[in-house]
Amino acid sequence: MKPKRPRKPARSKRPASKRPPRPPRDPLLGRMAGADHREVGGVSIDTTRVANGRVKRVCYPPGFRWSTHMKSLVNTPLCMHAHVGFLARGRVRGTYADGCAFDLAAPRAVVIEPGHDAWVVGKDTAVLIEFDTENSTAARFGLPDSHRHA
Repeated sequence: MKPKRPRKPARSKRPASKRPPRPPRDPLLGRMAGADHREVGGVSIDTTRVANGRVKRVCYPPGFRWSTHMKSLVNTPLCMHAHVGFLARGRVRGTYADGCAFDLAAPRAVVIEPGHDAWVVGKDTAVLIEFDTENSTAARFGLPDSHRHA
């Protein structure tokens, strides 16, 4: 009795030209080469050091809200980080402690002062390309240490 040959994997009978194309990988959502990657409260953050600051690519998933997903991790009533950068995708709304509100839709440059709650609107991931200097971002960019009216 002859030994059986191993079976070859089944191939599609459609020629390659008739197969549906694979969706391209989205470079905006892929990890940044050489960056530190972490996930906090459902948010994906890639950070790389440049000059005397950092560039971060922050992906906020649909349904994300700072007061729901981050407040208990950070132990502050509001987000006290200043955000300066470019909203490349998605929509973000938020409020400050005094009731002032913001509504940001990509593509646009953004400045969000410390002392805010914010959430993603809609079904798209909000992608923020952020420039910061860690704990001194607000001061370095000339922002107040919390939201206030001019």
